Amino acid sequence: MVVSVNVVVLAGTIAADPVERRMPSGDECTEIRLSVPEAGTRQLPLPVVAWHAEVGKKRLKGLRKGDEVLVYGKPVHRFYRSGAGARSLTEVVASGVKRLEPSDVTDPDEQRDDPIPQEDETTGVR
Repeated sequence: MVVSVNVVVLAGTIAADPVERRMPSGDECTEIRLSVPEAGTRQLPLPVVAWHAEVGKKRLKGLRKGDEVLVYGKPVHRFYRSGAGARSLTEVVASGVKRLEPSDVTDPDEQRDDPIPQEDETTGVR
């Protein structure tokens, strides 16, 4: 038996206002365009789909362009036909989305936990 674990955890900025869609089946989803840092200074745009039945519509309410979010889910590669022929798309299907508050996003240089206790100058105790 082969066990496969494909989990994606992304922290990034919403690049465009999320789009809510209702499928012909009645299912609802929100499409998010997430910009995540790539090596260097580039931002990599990634499509994310959050199905309301799984993530919950309340968690997605109020998300807008510029919000910092944490997304976890799984990568999915889809194939479909359009007027231009066969196409494919790789996207993240979210199982959870969390808006990051400014205190959740920290710069490692700003808040550095010093693992070595400093000696108190008055008592000489660490």
